[in-house]
Amino acid sequence: MAIVLSLLSALAYGISDFLGGIFAKRSTPWQVAVVGQSSSAACAVAATCIVGWHASSMDLTNGAIAGLGGGAGVAFLYRGLSTARMSVVAPLSAVGAAMIPVAFGLITGERPSWLAAAGIVIAFPAIALISKVIDEDPSHRGGVVDGILAGIGFGVLFTFLGRASDDSGLAPLAMSQMTSVVTVIAMAAALRQVWLPDRTSLRAVVMGPLGSGAQGAFLYATHHGLLSIVSVISSLYPASTVLLAAVVLRERVHRAQGIGLALAALAVSLVALG
Repeated sequence: MAIVLSLLSALAYGISDFLGGIFAKRSTPWQVAVVGQSSSAACAVAATCIVGWHASSMDLTNGAIAGLGGGAGVAFLYRGLSTARMSVVAPLSAVGAAMIPVAFGLITGERPSWLAAAGIVIAFPAIALISKVIDEDPSHRGGVVDGILAGIGFGVLFTFLGRASDDSGLAPLAMSQMTSVVTVIAMAAALRQVWLPDRTSLRAVVMGPLGSGAQGAFLYATHHGLLSIVSVISSLYPASTVLLAAVVLRERVHRAQGIGLALAALAVSLVALG
């Protein structure tokens, strides 16, 4: 069950990120992030009211911290997707999204099998190869930085959302989504960026069910499996983003980058098998 939910989370994240990148090229990344996260928050709150919840103050605190990371991650991801190639920014963000919760899980006592450990090790050269292609192009270096920062944010999101207790329902998710909206607005204001939605950016409202669905699937997956495993499987989300970018936008994947993506897929597969 944990693997299935994690894969569903990855699929929803990947489609949402692709749409976010498209919308961010036509509006500002901050406007798209505000609309998308607000829509996700509305969906999460509605689902929480239907499902019910018995979350403790610690569950809500974990949800709020997750929202800080998620809001920052989404903002940097969309900024990167609006200026650089999707097939690079998305995979870079996935590395941090996987590595941080894996490290946290190991520190707190989780012990993946040797196959999973091998997958974690293989992920590091994958990072280098994916980054190297873009690093040689000065016009895309900002996309590398944004991808890394987004990964750190998503890593925080996964780590603290995964700490929610099994009987907390969807309350941590709702808290996470609401906090992420405030985080995006605060970051945009601090950086003096336009964040108030306009008519064009309002189309990003369709991302709401995808975003809340992705996080909800991840949350329930952590109730059935190790955080260190679930986070890596959920980090497969760039696969659908890259595929859509290649098919719809005709983005070309360079040889070295392709090797890096293949290694990343191998790393995630080993973790899943472990």
